[in-house]
Amino acid sequence: MLNKKCQKDFKIIDLKNLEVWQIGMKIVHECYSLTKKFPKNETFALSDQLQRASTSICLNIAEGSGQPTTKGFVVYIQRAKSSTLECVACIKIAVQENFIKDDETKILLPLFQEVYFKLIALNKSIK
Repeated sequence: MLNKKCQKDFKIIDLKNLEVWQIGMKIVHECYSLTKKFPKNETFALSDQLQRASTSICLNIAEGSGQPTTKGFVVYIQRAKSSTLECVACIKIAVQENFIKDDETKILLPLFQEVYFKLIALNKSIK
């Protein structure tokens, strides 16, 4: 149980209202679905990396929203952008190595682009 001072200072941002968060959650779902198609020997390699990078987008948005300063939040937005680019690289490698077909990325690649540019917009809006 939080004491009264902590309760007053503790705020919860309703992440589900952030569009960038919603897109991030779609990305996580799509990445987890896609990695099920990867070869079993990739379970702890590229598959795991893509799953971790996709969840990192949402986790950094969540963690950043709890920072006491705008400057702190911006650091986490940058990390979320970097995780987005990491996901794109993982997908490109998966296609190159024939773990998935190029047409299986049609949902994800536009989501990556959308979340990336929305993270840029969020960054600009809070500065």
